[in-house]
Amino acid sequence: MDDQTSVILARYPRGHRDCLIPILQDIQDEFGYLSEPSVIEVGRYIDMPTGKIYGLATFYNQFRFEPRGRYHIRLCQGTSCHVTGAAGIVSELEKRLKISSGQTTRDGMFSVELVACMGACHLSPLIQVNENYHTRLKQGDIKEIVDSYLEGDE
Repeated sequence: MDDQTSVILARYPRGHRDCLIPILQDIQDEFGYLSEPSVIEVGRYIDMPTGKIYGLATFYNQFRFEPRGRYHIRLCQGTSCHVTGAAGIVSELEKRLKISSGQTTRDGMFSVELVACMGACHLSPLIQVNENYHTRLKQGDIKEIVDSYLEGDE
């Protein structure tokens, strides 16, 4: 077992299944995602089959099973963004990065996540790359944005 996973599990009383979500949240906060070995170890610790843990974790969209890229891109799919062209932004981003939502590029540079709403409807359509926002986007803006992160300008 990973030392940091052991530290996280030690914070919770052994065998209490009601701590499952906080345990998974802590592991994801520490490592950025839920790895297969960590899920197996949690199952052993609280005496729960890994299938049940995966079932619960996949029910909530907050949990990830792949590491995020160095640049994590969140794309707003709210009504305003949808109406102002978010579908084209998604399409261009997936084409340029050669990944779909929920995936990470092979080199680990980029990951993509579609979100329901980012609460910035007046700036639609928009994406968030790590802590940076790119607003009022057009499909043609994606190449420049991706290239700027590849060149380290952001």
